[in-house]
Amino acid sequence: MINIIWVGLTVIGIVFAMINGTMEQVNAAVFKGAKDAVTISIGLISVLVFWLGLMKVAEKAGLLEKLSQLFKPFVKRLFPEIPADHPAMGYILSNMIANLFGLGNAATPLGIKAMEQMKKLNGDKPAASRSMITFLAINTSSITLIPTTVIAVRMTYGSKSPTDIVGPTLLATIISGIGAILIDRYFYHRRMRKERK
Repeated sequence: MINIIWVGLTVIGIVFAMINGTMEQVNAAVFKGAKDAVTISIGLISVLVFWLGLMKVAEKAGLLEKLSQLFKPFVKRLFPEIPADHPAMGYILSNMIANLFGLGNAATPLGIKAMEQMKKLNGDKPAASRSMITFLAINTSSITLIPTTVIAVRMTYGSKSPTDIVGPTLLATIISGIGAILIDRYFYHRRMRKERK
């Protein structure tokens, strides 16, 4: 569906440019956009490779395992439907740690695997389970210590202090994470009260 939307937007844009006689500006914008995309991608690749390498070192040193153990009691309370030794719990913890270090690209496949495991636990029903909804809320608003992607973009565009974003990002993501959990719990308990009536 998204492909059809993008094709439609592209065709409408080109037709509109032809009618208004602005094809030159559209061509210039297309090539400038392509050049910017390559520049940003190279900047992102270098930072992501660095942080993914650090994550691998941390994994080999046992740091990720210790972080997982640190978060496990908290995560168990957030996901009471999931058994502690279930693969979904491992994927959830790995996803949260990757997001904590701002590695959204690394967190995405882990999040997909977590959702697949939670769907199996839910009996492959088409409706999302309580755990799936909670995970989506937390994953969307995840607490981030080091926003690597934003730092990479700021470095690419020549920011004098690209890491200035760390403090505000940490504060904003803590607030959004707490807000997501509170809203998730509020709607869950409200639904439970309605079902009891």
